[in-house]
Amino acid sequence: MSKSSLVRIFSLLLAVGKISELDAFYLPGVIPHSFSKGENVELKVNKLSSIHTLLPYDYYSLKFCRPQEGVKTYSENLGEFLRGDRIENSAYDISMLDEEYCNILCQVDLKTKDVADFKQAIKRQYHHNWIVDNLPAASIMDTDSFVTTQYVGYPIGYTEGSVSYVYNHVNIIMEYHTVDENAYRIVGFYVEPLSVKHSYNGDWNGKDPAPQLTSCSQQKHLSYEDVKGGHQKLVTGKLIFSYGVEWRSSDVKWASRWDVYLSMNHAVPDRVHWFAIINSILIVVFLAFMVAMILVRTLHKDISKYNKLATDEEKADEREETGWKLVHADVFRPPVELPMLFCVLAGTGMQLIICAFFLVLFAAVGFLSPANRGSIMIGMLLLFVLMGSFAGFTSARLYKTFKGKQWQRCTLLTATLFPGIVFAVFFVLNFIVWCYGSTGAVPFLSMLAVLTLWFCISVPLTFLGAYFGYKKDPIEFPVVTSNIPRQIPPQPWYLNPVLTVLLGGVLPFGGCFVELFFIMSSIWMDQYYYVFGFLLLVYVILAITCAEITIVLCYFQLCSEDYRWWWRSVLTSGSTALYVFLYSVMYFAKLESNMTVTYLLYFGYMSVICLGIFLVTGTMGFFSCLYFNYQIYASIKVD
Repeated sequence: MSKSSLVRIFSLLLAVGKISELDAFYLPGVIPHSFSKGENVELKVNKLSSIHTLLPYDYYSLKFCRPQEGVKTYSENLGEFLRGDRIENSAYDISMLDEEYCNILCQVDLKTKDVADFKQAIKRQYHHNWIVDNLPAASIMDTDSFVTTQYVGYPIGYTEGSVSYVYNHVNIIMEYHTVDENAYRIVGFYVEPLSVKHSYNGDWNGKDPAPQLTSCSQQKHLSYEDVKGGHQKLVTGKLIFSYGVEWRSSDVKWASRWDVYLSMNHAVPDRVHWFAIINSILIVVFLAFMVAMILVRTLHKDISKYNKLATDEEKADEREETGWKLVHADVFRPPVELPMLFCVLAGTGMQLIICAFFLVLFAAVGFLSPANRGSIMIGMLLLFVLMGSFAGFTSARLYKTFKGKQWQRCTLLTATLFPGIVFAVFFVLNFIVWCYGSTGAVPFLSMLAVLTLWFCISVPLTFLGAYFGYKKDPIEFPVVTSNIPRQIPPQPWYLNPVLTVLLGGVLPFGGCFVELFFIMSSIWMDQYYYVFGFLLLVYVILAITCAEITIVLCYFQLCSEDYRWWWRSVLTSGSTALYVFLYSVMYFAKLESNMTVTYLLYFGYMSVICLGIFLVTGTMGFFSCLYFNYQIYASIKVD
């Protein structure tokens, strides 16, 4: 090796080492905004949300202070609409580095209905979701016993006994990083809510210049200790909202400002994710050992025996074959039950496998991030519709191998069956949410955009893939299938289809259930999921586990002279979805909801998710079995 080659390799390793030292990065094109002193800092408000109802509402559905120039809705992407986000302007007046201590925001007159709406929102634990410079508000909650920091919004109020209190004062804490003279970037956004029974001298109609409040000082920020004696009860009449602004210098750089939100300030240590990975790897190693035993010892001995030339004595005795070689003339016989549906599910499963892989990969390298609201949802939609050609190709080639004649119907079902089920469930649940007046209801134009992606991109790509699939020759198997099916002998109890199918999903589920908890928390508990590198590794481990467990059980089935492995291979690894659904039933208790609509939304969407998991894991198991069977029957000599 030349000296110049060594220098280049050393330089490359040095560059990789420098890259690994970076804590975070943002994509090219995402330009940070630098504020100058006194520049207006806009505070935006998003939906009011609760993990206990799953029904977000518009921020101004409650009687909060409205901007004097009127409420304006900001343009949103398709992903934000599908998430139920509704971002609007607010009445808060904030300037860069200008401290505010106890400013009156507005005075509202609460009627009986307004009080009832507030109390219901507080009872259901709705919380604010504010945004400054694309940073969500974290909250600092003060009580008599402790101070906690929450990284997703802050509550509307709280209840003590039968009395409800509203948080009508907020200390807005801004952290900034100095990048140049008179150039500052916001790197932290916290809100400390307080309930204060405000008072002032004289009369005020809420419109004239606001009087000076006697309930708080204009010289220092209001604290929990200052308001212990007087909290604001929710009653009809006048209610004053106020705020203060505090600016704190920070060493955190702009590129790393999301780290504390994504890690929840390291509330979940990385060792928990490493434990999940190690747990998954142990399961993979265990299954790999079983597969190796089958391939290296049992299968190798079987192939050697089957390929050995019979002696004259063995020919005279007409040596009888046993084991999986006996079914060589039937093992690749197309499934009798629903062969077209089998091809459709295999094609859709392949589409979902590729879509999920690239989605997690793009998120792991930073192209899709929770910091960009709605980007993961849009990425998922676009990848799914663009992968339609793989679905069409897979189902078409498989259907041609099965000697099917209705290829148009097969292709149409591939393009519409799974998306149609998902859209039907989504449409029904969206209508229910719309009846409740929630912002979670997707607007008509957004639904039209989804339909356009489906029919104008996904469906044509599926037919295009099917065209190339039908032009390809059918899969040629190493053995010839007989015209008359072989009779299947009675099977032992431990190879009962129900038992093997239920057993097949245990280990794949066990390999990913720890990471599944964090994914469920990000979907239903308003938490951020950010360890996509771990998720990519878990996804690969899941694929390996599904392949190994399906191969092992398929081998035992063939040794018992049962050649009906097509559907069994899909159901064996696909039963992972059953355990995910059962886990979701247990997880639902964390939502602590007693509303019927919450049950419908949660289990409706979880059913769709589990259907997708079934297709992904089932297709992984099927193609693993197909490859395994092809290889072992290609290794033997058949008369």
